Amino acid sequence: MWRNTSTGWGWTSILLHWLSALAFVGLFVLGWWMTGLGYYDAWYNLAPWWHRSLGMLVFAVTLGRLVWRAVQPTPSLPGSRLERLAAHVGHIALYALMLLVLVSGYLISTAEGAGIDVFGLFQVPALMTGLPNQASLAGTVHWYAALALMVLAGGHGLVAFKHHWVDRHDTLMRMLTPRYTRARRRGGSASH
Repeated sequence: MWRNTSTGWGWTSILLHWLSALAFVGLFVLGWWMTGLGYYDAWYNLAPWWHRSLGMLVFAVTLGRLVWRAVQPTPSLPGSRLERLAAHVGHIALYALMLLVLVSGYLISTAEGAGIDVFGLFQVPALMTGLPNQASLAGTVHWYAALALMVLAGGHGLVAFKHHWVDRHDTLMRMLTPRYTRARRRGGSASH
């Protein structure tokens, strides 16, 4: 089951969710690590190249993820009306921060007018350059947006565990397999 239903996420949404999570955490760790590299370090030029290349691929996947989410049904959420509203606002904030991190990273990398080489396979052109203090301002936005994204994503994970262990909802399990439903959790047969 690759597509979403009103009761659960499909494999496409599940894979995009977990790959995005791994990619953003990996890019955050790589970005933090590379800012401490010295000029004579062997990774001084290579780490930013990897960071930019991966960032552009994640940008493309994120845009695809947004399109996929727009054309697929969103499974119903358990919990009170306030909890469902908080989940909705939280997801909007996560997507907004993901886009802010990616766009600001792009603006840092293209500030001098050069495109971004993606693993030597293709070039992403510099569409917006020459803004006053572009690299510096975009760098500040990039750092704080990435930090906020990590904090919000950590909170997102904690809430998922709260739903699983405290509330006994199937929210977490539905993001692990599309065939999981509340009936299956109780030992009954799964409905699709």
